[in-house]
Amino acid sequence: MPFWLEILINIIFSYVASVGFALTINVPHRVLNLAGVSGIIGWMTYWLLAKAGSGRMLSNLMGAFIIGIMGLIFARIKKAPVTVFNIPALVPLVPGVPAYQAVRSLVNGDVDAGEAAILRVAVVTCSIALGILLSTMFTEMLNRTRKVYKNKRKRI
Repeated sequence: MPFWLEILINIIFSYVASVGFALTINVPHRVLNLAGVSGIIGWMTYWLLAKAGSGRMLSNLMGAFIIGIMGLIFARIKKAPVTVFNIPALVPLVPGVPAYQAVRSLVNGDVDAGEAAILRVAVVTCSIALGILLSTMFTEMLNRTRKVYKNKRKRI
């Protein structure tokens, strides 16, 4: 399959997943497209880093970090809560297949494989949470730094 076609398929499905989930949780219609765009950008960050061999943890961390930054930007543009952008955009990053494999392994009695899959799910979930946390901390740091320099300029 050509690389451009892989990119196009990933863009379409990440948009559909984000907007579809946004519709199920009753996100306002005026922010649906930006929630989908945030999902696309986050998923493509994850996908491209995974293609480059960065590993699951770093790829999810950076994808969630970008989603957090985009959510904060889009929230200011649309004057809406950040969560209406972040929650639907994180849906493509959620580790559904490893979670299914963990439950399936445990039900079949293969405890070792189940524990390994649970560990993978936990690492991915923690990296997603850490990415959102770091994006919020990063923007707060930028805003406070900007405020300090603005106050210093006023004094001079």
